[in-house]
Amino acid sequence: MEDLVERFRRAARDAGATAADGDLDAAAGYLLTRWSEPQRQYHTVEHLTAVLNTVDLHAGLAPHPERVRLAAWMHDAVYDPRALGDANERDSAEFAEGLLTTLGVPEANAAEVARLVSLTAGHATEADDPDGELLCDADLAVLAGDEEQYAAYTAAIRREYAHVPDDAFRDGRAQVLKALLELPSIYRLAPLREQWEARARANLEKELNG
Repeated sequence: MEDLVERFRRAARDAGATAADGDLDAAAGYLLTRWSEPQRQYHTVEHLTAVLNTVDLHAGLAPHPERVRLAAWMHDAVYDPRALGDANERDSAEFAEGLLTTLGVPEANAAEVARLVSLTAGHATEADDPDGELLCDADLAVLAGDEEQYAAYTAAIRREYAHVPDDAFRDGRAQVLKALLELPSIYRLAPLREQWEARARANLEKELNG
């Protein structure tokens, strides 16, 4: 956890945060308590870490990786499996802008982080948005996992939605899978698309038709 706190502090500083280190560390600790809430089975600290690691590995593909890192921290800061539509993403974006502004991040940067967070609702980016593309690609990297990794992911998602009856879950999950498969490309950045696209589509189609 100390490593994650340091990573948050560094990203916040790179984005222009003026708050004291203690305040940045406290904010990171608060975010980690959110990511550790009991209703989460997939959207956990492990997922946060995986997204951050992917962003770090491919940071050179984005002009403002510090904003992408902060958006990774914030993109599921509010997470209720019972929420409707894109409420979690909208609430997370609003939360992100408020928290970062409080920490002294310039308003323009805080607003941009909020915009990036909002993209994770549908994982659809506009042209020429490499920051958004990196965040969305990192968030969806799990789809390109091997058979064991993908099975663990789908099992965790089902546990998060344990309150949903099987038939309703299957219908809702199918809609999600079809929406992803209908994207022109699941991954936007060419190097990641080349690595992950075929495997992700195979995983999604297998789950959809299984």
